[in-house]
Amino acid sequence: MAQTVAQPTAGTSVAPAKLPLKEIAPWAVFFGVLMLVLLYFVGAEQGATSVFSGTDVHEWVHDARHLLGFPCH
Repeated sequence: MAQTVAQPTAGTSVAPAKLPLKEIAPWAVFFGVLMLVLLYFVGAEQGATSVFSGTDVHEWVHDARHLLGFPCH
C-alpha cells in the first residue's frame, strides 16, 4: 500500500483567501442579534420581563432552558 504526497515546487506559493470585512460585517451583526434574541427567549422569557403573556414561550423552550443550565422552576 504505497502512498504518495504532493510536494510543493519552488514556483508555487499558497496565500490565504482574503475575507472582505465589509461583506461579512452585516451577516455577523444579523446573526449576533439573532443569537441574543434566542438567548433572551430561552433564558429570560418569563415573569416580570416577559414579552408575551402566558406560559407558551416557556413551554416551547423548556428543555433548551434545562440543557443550557437556566433554572426555571
